[in-house]
Amino acid sequence: MRQILTNKWFKFIVVGTLYCLWVIWLQNYWWFFGLAIIFDIYITQKVHWAFWKKKDPPGGKQTKVVEWVDAIIFAVIAASFIRMFFIEAYTIPTSSMEKSLLVGDYLFVSKTAYGPKVPNTPISFPFVHNKMPLTKSTKSYVEWVKTPYRRLAGFRKIKNNDVVVFHFPEGDTVAQNLPTQSYYQLVRTYGRDRVWTDKRNFGEIIVHPVDKRENYIKRCVGIPGDKLVLKNGVLFVNGKQQEHFKGMQYDYNVFTNGTSINPKALDRLKIANNDRTRFSNQQYLFPLTNERVDELKGFANVNSVEKILQEETSWDKNIFPSDEHFKWNVDNFGPLTVPKKGETVTISPENIALYKRIISVYENNKLEIEGNTIKINGEVATSYTFKMDYYWMMGDNRHNSADSRYWGFVPEDHVVGKALVIWLSLDKDKGLANKIRWRRLLKSIH
Repeated sequence: MRQILTNKWFKFIVVGTLYCLWVIWLQNYWWFFGLAIIFDIYITQKVHWAFWKKKDPPGGKQTKVVEWVDAIIFAVIAASFIRMFFIEAYTIPTSSMEKSLLVGDYLFVSKTAYGPKVPNTPISFPFVHNKMPLTKSTKSYVEWVKTPYRRLAGFRKIKNNDVVVFHFPEGDTVAQNLPTQSYYQLVRTYGRDRVWTDKRNFGEIIVHPVDKRENYIKRCVGIPGDKLVLKNGVLFVNGKQQEHFKGMQYDYNVFTNGTSINPKALDRLKIANNDRTRFSNQQYLFPLTNERVDELKGFANVNSVEKILQEETSWDKNIFPSDEHFKWNVDNFGPLTVPKKGETVTISPENIALYKRIISVYENNKLEIEGNTIKINGEVATSYTFKMDYYWMMGDNRHNSADSRYWGFVPEDHVVGKALVIWLSLDKDKGLANKIRWRRLLKSIH
């Protein structure tokens, strides 16, 4: 058996077979030429591919330095390959998914679940996303080599209520000093001139390709073709109320009899320090799950716990699509149909705001709106056929989540993968001895 495992032909057959399976999965058959390199490495050995090592070292052993270099090169290549095509680690930086996912959770995200994307910018610095380490604006990738969007075969399609990692759709343009905030919302709030000229507060304006935009994680509540309505904070999908998840929470006003709530009691309820807003000894604001609402109502000094909801007639101009024809807010939204690849919709000056970004940015058409006339690529248009599938993402922390309600649809080419498992969880409010949330380790994500 040992002779078989060390035989050069056996090694070539095993490595070559795995390589061929990868090329077939990649569906780029030019890569089959790589078999010639594998054949030379294991059989003919005409080319010294490992140029950093001596071909015939004294005594048959490499120096320690060369062994370390060899190990590092192998580790970087192997880890980059796994990270690109199979699985990647992410962390939860904000509370938008609490209490389903907590700030400080470290996740493994499967790229094979929906099929990994072939990188749009394949040449980049390993193990970083879009910026070089210790810098604010130095890009970690080069853009003179680009590839079009292509996704390899996956195990399944995105389903309703999957927890999905994706590239921030409005992250094509970002303010250097505020990389996680929507540039377009900053422009609506402060005006384009200030955002571009106030370098102290906003920094330089940077443009990112799709695969180098900031990563977000939300729950997919709408798949292509779904009709969504949000009424008084309750989401209906195709006429049916969305399943209520145990970790889902909303903002509540909590009124007491004038005495303060003991902070240790709030610790037991697992309300993070950053989520505790105190207006007075008589009034607090907390994001709460249904379970925590019932527990707070049982406190002797709590008079009432009231959910905070915006009125149906109230228009929040920051809510998608920020247009007077759709006067929606964070609790009352829709009806809205999620675009599906191949489907055609009628477009008009009254509804073009819903599809403007899809047509011009995500699907790369020239869109012109002149009065009541809409032109796409120079031709008058009254309808549009979608080239991609789209999704609607929302955070489980419904009143503290910047999600599709603010920036609209998520195109299929922005989807990264499915959140699988929490491999580590650290509580920033605790000391070193109690920092690890042991109960969350290796917890699967639903």
